[in-house]
Amino acid sequence: MKKYILKRIVMSALTLLLITFVLFVLVRIMPGNPFPSERMSAEQIANKRAEMGLDDPIPTQFVRYLGGVLHGDFGKGTSLYYGAPIKTVLGQCIKNSFRIGGLAILIGTAVGLFLGITAALNKGKFLDAFCTVFSIVGVCVPGYVFLIFLQYYFSYKIHLFPYFFDASHFMHSAVLPSLSLSLFTMSTVARFTRNEMVEVMDSDYVHLAESKGMYGSKLVIRHILRNALIPIVTVLAPLIVDLLTGALVVEKIYGINGIGKLMVDAIAGEGIDYNYVLALGILYSALYIGIMLVVDILYGLLDPRIRVASSGDDA
Repeated sequence: MKKYILKRIVMSALTLLLITFVLFVLVRIMPGNPFPSERMSAEQIANKRAEMGLDDPIPTQFVRYLGGVLHGDFGKGTSLYYGAPIKTVLGQCIKNSFRIGGLAILIGTAVGLFLGITAALNKGKFLDAFCTVFSIVGVCVPGYVFLIFLQYYFSYKIHLFPYFFDASHFMHSAVLPSLSLSLFTMSTVARFTRNEMVEVMDSDYVHLAESKGMYGSKLVIRHILRNALIPIVTVLAPLIVDLLTGALVVEKIYGINGIGKLMVDAIAGEGIDYNYVLALGILYSALYIGIMLVVDILYGLLDPRIRVASSGDDA
């Protein structure tokens, strides 16, 4: 198992390094001016480029930038939050997005598993049909539409929650965006859980366990749910990254100063802030690679045959 995990970690680190290099090169060769040209003269822009080393060869810039990133330094903004350290601004945005996204993941996964298990154990009955219809609606309705509905009813009609996000009252103001973001995850997890469990319930080893007198929660947990979890873990991975990095429209509507809103501001501001775009691109990539690394390790824990096969390939 240690060899299996070490191999995945090394591959993940090399992949992230390659992606960082490609992103850096693409950002550097993009046309346009990274500084607000309306507020700066040509001489000031030239001085800033020289000060930030943007006229140096790209390999030299990359090595210098990579050294800063390894120490947590992503540089400074060139147009967005001009002159402010990116890590300071990014830190607050990550905190907001991760807290709300984390709540959405917990709500979506827990409710989705409950609905999926309920539907599978009541196959062909009313509860199965209800959970199936809910899953279809949840996948089809965008999260921001659900948020507008929640805002209208719970903020405008009964004044239970605020219209906009307030970091000083996090738990109170995070309920509506977390619920709206969790809808797609909830529906997807419920649908996959139901389908995988129904398939596993018809397998020979489950019938064998039933013939030996194993029923109820013990059968569901030990044989059915565990074997159905691998595809569910697979589909959860990209959903987790999407939720942690924020939904652009939801953050914009609810006034959340998160990663998604920061990316929009960096691109749609008075000048594209390449440093923020690059930092956020690296962050997205690191999160996705990190989540997939956790998924690979979970594969090995849930199904030992996977890590045995991997060891056989190495041999």
